[in-house]
Amino acid sequence: MREVRQRGRQVIFSKIRDPRFITMRRGGTLQDADHRLLAVWAADCAQHVLHFFEQAQPSDDRPRRAIEQAHAWVRGEITMTQARTAAGQAAVVAHVAAHELGAAAYAISAVRAATPESERMEAGRRECEWQRAQLPRDIRELVLDDQRLRNEYCWFVFDC
Repeated sequence: MREVRQRGRQVIFSKIRDPRFITMRRGGTLQDADHRLLAVWAADCAQHVLHFFEQAQPSDDRPRRAIEQAHAWVRGEITMTQARTAAGQAAVVAHVAAHELGAAAYAISAVRAATPESERMEAGRRECEWQRAQLPRDIRELVLDDQRLRNEYCWFVFDC
């Protein structure tokens, strides 16, 4: 894995895309049903901490819309392109399944940032445990393995 800068932002990529996060129709091993489970889980992670963002930015509805778009994609109401256009880590899982960790990592970071410094690590650990408790059985091992592999690049937030 390597960390790459794209348009001034840090983006986490592996040198070779993990076929477990590429849908079968694109040459990978990911079933469509599991892709949808990843998107729902990512949206749930974002939804769980959305109130922190909305307290800080009450007039910005983009994260809420992105979460709604992710759910709409899972239900088959919109296309992947429409979900991707909505942006946000929760929504882009429809486009690239390997983005599932972004929503989870940012949620843990949000909890830590909203917590007094002396309690941040514990609050982050609790959020990580909550996220793991939400993982559907069909994708649990996939996500836990991905967390293990990319933890270093995700600020070690998955050490829970």
